[in-house]
Amino acid sequence: MSHVKKYKTGLDLRAGVRTGAFRGQTAGQAPNHLQGNIVILPKRYAQDFLLYCANNPKPCPVIGISKPGDPRLPDLGSIDIRSDVPSYRVFKDGELETEVADISALWRSDLVTFVLGCSFTFEEALISNGYPVRHIEAEQNVPMFRTSLETMPGGIFQGPLVVTMRSYPSEQIPAIYGLSANYPHAHGTPVYWGAPEAIGIKDLSAPEYGDPIQVPEGETPVFWACGVTPQAAISRAKPDFCITHAPGCMLVTDVASDIPPKVDQSISPFWQSKHNVNQNGE
Repeated sequence: MSHVKKYKTGLDLRAGVRTGAFRGQTAGQAPNHLQGNIVILPKRYAQDFLLYCANNPKPCPVIGISKPGDPRLPDLGSIDIRSDVPSYRVFKDGELETEVADISALWRSDLVTFVLGCSFTFEEALISNGYPVRHIEAEQNVPMFRTSLETMPGGIFQGPLVVTMRSYPSEQIPAIYGLSANYPHAHGTPVYWGAPEAIGIKDLSAPEYGDPIQVPEGETPVFWACGVTPQAAISRAKPDFCITHAPGCMLVTDVASDIPPKVDQSISPFWQSKHNVNQNGE
């Protein structure tokens, strides 16, 4: 019998997070709701990070961007990013300093929140079509691995691709591929399946993040790009301050999982180029 409370909606789950009733990983929670990874940076790093996301849409599909200093994300729901994620990581100079349950005391007027789609979003579609998700069955976090594949640089940001792993019989992989293709805003199709050594993963029982999940005999490991990838890039770029979600502890939104949010990335809300400033005579 499950000992983990299951929330039906993002609104209900976030209420549980705000009161401290829920602090766990969010796989299997609020089925059919869009889940997101978060990266919160001072606005001076925002242009570089947005470029990094644009250059790496598989691990970094942008589904939301806040205005500087605004903790709300109204396009994704009645969200206060300071309190609505089950667990946060705080980085200083690229090093993990602490994990906290609330970032209200750390909030600043120059902080910009990026929300990146998460593969937890499409897991209900897999389950409802008869393709089980082992870590949900085990009430554990999805295993996440750093690979030997490098992401494309964007400004100061660059690092290894991080992937999640789920396993399926090889004959089911085409159907799995087809289902996840409907969710490009949540990492979309797998980036690889087969021998993990080919992408630099030495031991499936020792993920860098999340929990180890045994691959049953007769099944093939399938790997999706993961929104923890920016945390690896942050460790390398060493911005002086950054906040992310703890791996597996997502922002759960009010948006339906199969509806890609419309994010206008052509007009940056958080910087003016020197060219534009000069044009305005300022």
